[in-house]
Amino acid sequence: MNAVWRAARAAVRRRRVQTFVIGLVVLCSTTTVLLALALLDAASGPFEKAHARQHGAHVVASFDTARVSPEQLARTADRPGVEASAGPFGQAVVNVPDGWLWTAGGTLSVVGRADPAGPVDRIELLEGHWATAPGEIVVNWPSQGSPGPQLLGTTLDPSGGPKLTVVGFAASMSKSASAWVTPGQMAAMHPASAQMLYRFTDASSGSRLDAALAEVTADLPGGSLTGAQDYFTLKAAFSALADSYLPFITFFGVLGLLVSCLIVGNVVSGAVVSGYRHIGVLKAVGFTPNQVVGVYLTMVCLPAAVGCVLGTLAGNALAGPILKVAFSGIETGRASVGAYGTWVSVVCLAGMPALVLLSALAPALRAHRLPAARAISAAGAPRTGRGRRVQRLLGGSRLPRSVSLGLGQPFARPARTLLTLSAIVLGVTTVTLATGLTGTMLAYADAGRDGGTRIQVSAGGPGNGRTPPALTDPQIEDRLRALPGTAGVRARALSQAHLAGQAQTVFADFYRGDASRIVRGRAPQAEGEVVAGPAFLTQRGLAVGDRTTLELHGRQAPVVVVGELIEGNAQALEASWPTLLKLAPDLHATEYTVRLAPGTDARAHAEAVEAIDPGLRARVPDTSNAGTTTVVTFSTVFTVLLTLVASLGVFNTVLLNTRERRRDLGMLKSIGMTPRQVVVMTVTSVAGLGAVGGLLGIPLGMVAHRLVVDHVGVVSFPEAMKDVWHAPQLAVLLLAGVVIAVLGALVPARSAARATIATVLHTE
Repeated sequence: MNAVWRAARAAVRRRRVQTFVIGLVVLCSTTTVLLALALLDAASGPFEKAHARQHGAHVVASFDTARVSPEQLARTADRPGVEASAGPFGQAVVNVPDGWLWTAGGTLSVVGRADPAGPVDRIELLEGHWATAPGEIVVNWPSQGSPGPQLLGTTLDPSGGPKLTVVGFAASMSKSASAWVTPGQMAAMHPASAQMLYRFTDASSGSRLDAALAEVTADLPGGSLTGAQDYFTLKAAFSALADSYLPFITFFGVLGLLVSCLIVGNVVSGAVVSGYRHIGVLKAVGFTPNQVVGVYLTMVCLPAAVGCVLGTLAGNALAGPILKVAFSGIETGRASVGAYGTWVSVVCLAGMPALVLLSALAPALRAHRLPAARAISAAGAPRTGRGRRVQRLLGGSRLPRSVSLGLGQPFARPARTLLTLSAIVLGVTTVTLATGLTGTMLAYADAGRDGGTRIQVSAGGPGNGRTPPALTDPQIEDRLRALPGTAGVRARALSQAHLAGQAQTVFADFYRGDASRIVRGRAPQAEGEVVAGPAFLTQRGLAVGDRTTLELHGRQAPVVVVGELIEGNAQALEASWPTLLKLAPDLHATEYTVRLAPGTDARAHAEAVEAIDPGLRARVPDTSNAGTTTVVTFSTVFTVLLTLVASLGVFNTVLLNTRERRRDLGMLKSIGMTPRQVVVMTVTSVAGLGAVGGLLGIPLGMVAHRLVVDHVGVVSFPEAMKDVWHAPQLAVLLLAGVVIAVLGALVPARSAARATIATVLHTE
């Protein structure tokens, strides 16, 4: 083993280029794979662990107390398939003023519960104490950390209800309520619904939970179940934003893994072929075939191990900022967002070297079988016949001799050529995918700025500590429309609302004026019409055309989903202004979006807006889109990494070819081939592969682009944003394969051109 180790170290020092290529390929691939695995683990593991720790409910069900009694609900706990249950708890909806606990006004779902413990949904108390007396309320704090004791003692004086004082903050991973009071206090609030929390023995899928709930409630009066929220809905809400990044990062990870396999296999195979003489010498001086295999495996594993360690470190360094962006704005409960298991690093540290070993094993076994005499006599020369025949056929054409010779060279080593072509195809696929994603995301960002620059105008009031405007809501809108340079105005009123059968808070945006960006259906106009983003609709099992009930300030209104937004907050929906007039006629707009005509000075217009009323504040919002920046940045980084790796594969192939054909190069130079013709011949040998790789990689990249953009959970791209391919762009992409091939071939080609005839023939 000592001799094997010394021979392997000597080979590593002597073959610096091959060592560098293997290490860099493994580094880039490890970094990419670790990022994909980290995001996948962070999107699923933390929520499941936190939910299980609190014995979270598999289903939170709401019932109409006018149709079913508490005794009937209690008996459902004994139904088959129920592992544990809690309740029934009284449930009511109370009104919340604007600015209370830094939230928008609206409604709050409150449940009467004696203590935070129990067999299901063990609520974690963060600050203060549990509500034990009348007039006390504990608020569900959805974000990480604690709000601090400074907010304890805040009072809530809902219209038509008792005055409540905040005595604690708690967290429920089941999102079973927005707040809790004592059962006695709930009875005084005269609840119209009751809540049951269930854990089922089979909770493997949403359909199983639906079936289990249907069996549990089968004996209850018809219409008593008013709504239900299952565990998978909460899980989808937790990872909705991260899931939007997961498809393309995973795809780039798979591409990196494939390129790693191809390039490592190519490099190691070439190392064996170009080392024929070295193999023969080792066997001649007494190395056994197994020791020769050990030398070549060790020679490959040394740079691979270094690249794997550096790639793991780089991936962990990048994972933190990436996960922070991916999970921003998510209601997490007690789940540690952005955290991923140590198994990710362990898999990369153990898996990538294993992958390199598997890639190296086949060519190393060739070295095992190769006789010493044949290895020494072969001297690295390629077998004659395969490339020669093609070169003779091409020689009869009108192509320059250097070009015909170059086009025939790939046929001399078909296996190596196939590996190199595969690397180029994957490189072009990556470039095509990145170009398509960039085009889609830029179109998405531009859609948010269509119609000109916008100004955000907010009205002062008690909620934000500013003087309220002297003008009324309609007067403000009229004055804004009358300003020179105004092309359109959109008024917005925001309130917390409640959807029938849903325990989660819903933010309702009521708009008047310009319409939102709709991808399906139409914008809401008449009373009872709403629209929402894909994340909101998916998490609540809604689609365009479905009906539900919206409750606000003690009033209810049946609503129908008439459209789907391109994007939208997972907790928010948009409703028509007539719907607001029915639910809360006293609520008025507090924000206005002013769309400016082309050529209007935004800063000057903002100053003119503030001059209308001292209670108005205007600002020119930042038009940059964080999601667009993130996707474009990630795509660019991964594209550069994988293009570099593919170019290194071509570089290695050309380097091996020139070394194997040094005798031929010497003979060609001796009969008059110039250095420039040597460069042309060498570059041509892979430029053809680059063109073929472009033809194959472009359609693969286009398919990958469509798969990625169709599976972004928080954005529903219209067809116009997906149709980013045009003839000039495709022509440029076709050249991408040629560029990758030429970049990889240029350095060894120039090196071969500079070699003198005497030097080449002397080495033979």
